[in-house]
Formats: sequence, C-alpha cells, structure tokens
Amino acid sequence: MSFALVLSTAPTTPALTADLVAAAAAAAGLPADAARWLFPDVAAELPVAAAVDLAAVRAALGNAPIDANLVETDGRRKRLLVADMESTLIENEMLDDLAAEIGIGPQIAAITEKSMRGEVDFAQSVRERVALLTDLPLSIMETCAARIRVMPGAKSLIATMAAHGARCVIATGGFGYFAHPVADDLGCHEVHCNHLEVAADGTRLTGRLIDPIFDRAAKRHTLEGAAADLGLPLSATLAVGDGANDLDMLSVAGFGVAFRAKPIVSAAAKLALSHSDLTGLLFLQGYTASDITRD
Repeated sequence: MSFALVLSTAPTTPALTADLVAAAAAAAGLPADAARWLFPDVAAELPVAAAVDLAAVRAALGNAPIDANLVETDGRRKRLLVADMESTLIENEMLDDLAAEIGIGPQIAAITEKSMRGEVDFAQSVRERVALLTDLPLSIMETCAARIRVMPGAKSLIATMAAHGARCVIATGGFGYFAHPVADDLGCHEVHCNHLEVAADGTRLTGRLIDPIFDRAAKRHTLEGAAADLGLPLSATLAVGDGANDLDMLSVAGFGVAFRAKPIVSAAAKLALSHSDLTGLLFLQGYTASDITRD
C-alpha cells in the first residue's frame, strides 16, 4: 500500500513555498526533491511508503495556512462525489439568511449552531427552526436565493470530477427551493434535500416540512445507494461536509473530508481541509493544475 502526503492551500492566497515543502518532507523523513508540485505555490504531494506522523508534519509547517493530509494512492480518483451544500458548496446557511432578513437571526442561529456541533438532533432542530418561519412570504425566499454565494472552488470541483467520469450529488439538510438552482448552476447530477411546505395560496410558508426529513442517516443512505446504483465500492466515493449531520456519510466514504468544519467533525473525519478551498478535494485525488476546469 502506498500513500501520498498532500499539502494544499487556497489558490486565491497561495502560501505553499519550496521551504515549507522541504520542512514537511523533512518531518516525514523524505528528501525535499521527492515532492511533486500539483499546482505551483498551491499544492504539492510527497510519496510515502507508509503512514507518517501528521502531527509532526503540521508542526513543521508552523502557522502557515497549509492543509496536510495523508491519502492512499490506490483508487485515488473517486467516481462518486456526495457533497453537503450549505457552508460547503455555498458559503451561506440559508435558514440563518432567512432569519436575518426577518429579524429573528439570533433565535435561528442558536439552534443551527447547536445542531452543527451535534448537541441536538438534526430533525428536531430543523423542525424548530422552520416553525419560526411560519407565514414567511415566498418573496423573501427569492430575495435570499439571489444572495447565494458559491464557495470558491466549487465549480472547478464539480466540473473537473464530472469531466473525468464522476457522478456529483448534493445531499443537504437544506431546502429544495435553494438546492435545485445551486445544483443546476454547478452542474451536479442529483439533489437530495428537505422540502418546505407552502400554503395553499402559494405565497407563503406554513412553517412545516414535508416528510420524510432528510437527515444525517439519509445522507449516508444517499451515498451508499448512489454507489450501489453505479456499481461502485464505497472506496470509490468521496464525501464532503462541515457539520455533525455529515459525519455518517464521511465515515463510510473512501475519502471523507471535513471542509472548514466544526471541531467535532474535523476530529472525526479521515481528512480535513481548513485552509484550502474546494479545489483541495481535487489535489487529494492527485489532480494537477492542467487537469482542473477553472471556475
């Protein structure tokens, strides 16, 4: 079994220098010239024969905004991507945005934060938050949808993996009203999400969700089901997310990546990106600058 020690940072603020690569190589017991640059100043990898001490590597990098991850190189390019949406494929948390628009931001945000940290059951928390939106006009939904900000690297991630034959799926506890347009914009193949109930007059929310709730277990089932449909082993899958409700799917994916995640998620995930944008997922798979379809 062979491994790659992958070093990456955000392309908008490239911070990976030859000296930092050399320091990481030394900490891993390798010569500096063993490194292969995937993207100048942004990502490099070091081939290693066995697991290395990541804590020592990260210590060698000091306070530099560099992610260091160890990945198996066999079957490295994944054929299925299952991604969370909010704070992952997009920068927004849409319930928080809706709440801020109508002046109940602190109430919603407090419940959201507890849910993302795993302190309360997701299904319970989402029902409580949606209840606070009773009679919300759909015009406000439209206003917030217009403010969605795609996460840096998201379009490159989806376009590059799709171009190399991967299926790309959104699995979100968020709402179809937002998730389907995001999927269309990014070029995702499927969406699995929750759905808000709309009043009979078609102008406002009822404050209820349409069952069943798409929760933590449903995310894992989505990944497992999509892999089975494609005839893929779970080792050929990649899952990415930031919150506690992503932990189950991250735990079974070939590459389970915590992206700018809550501490409970980063601690549990096999791989973590805290500084890189979403192109970091491509570098974990060994893609180089020339392979990447740019945003």
